[in-house]
Amino acid sequence: MLSIFRRLMKDNQGATAVEYTLIASLIAVAAIASMRTVGDKISNVLGNVSNSLS
Repeated sequence: MLSIFRRLMKDNQGATAVEYTLIASLIAVAAIASMRTVGDKISNVLGNVSNSLS
């Protein structure tokens, strides 16, 4: 395991892979947060429609 880590530290492609992983994880966190917000708003709208129809 340590030899793999050393090889990645010497290789520039390893640094690039780490950067892309960090970017992808930040995008995923932002997407999840925005979907949650949109989901809550949709739930509220559908709840209002349901109450209006009752």
